[in-house]
Amino acid sequence: MTVFVDTSAFYAVLDRDDGRHAQAAAGWRRGIEGGEPLVSSNYVVAETAALLQHRLGLPAVRTFVEDLLPVVQVEWVTREDHAAATSALLVAGRRDLSLVDCTSFEVMRRLGLRRALCFDEGFRDQGFELV
Repeated sequence: MTVFVDTSAFYAVLDRDDGRHAQAAAGWRRGIEGGEPLVSSNYVVAETAALLQHRLGLPAVRTFVEDLLPVVQVEWVTREDHAAATSALLVAGRRDLSLVDCTSFEVMRRLGLRRALCFDEGFRDQGFELV
């Protein structure tokens, strides 16, 4: 079953000092070794690269791009995804919900995905299973 990968998981996999590193690395290995297709969006890739560069530096971005991304199918956010996500963000009116999260939800729904490798409870709130 295909799993959507969020920024929180990518970051935790790459930051050995992150409190969820072991859990994220185990989830990543399960996905790879179990042959589960991994999917993310171009918005998540951009957000992850920016976060890694800011917190860990360019070597972490290089590892992300060269080692993790090659095994992930990157799904491009469509105009419709973006418009729906922007509307959802404004309607929700919550500071703890980002445009990237809203686009992730839209992409997951469009692709019929139910599972996400992430640590963001917003995914569970939207009815997705966290792995």
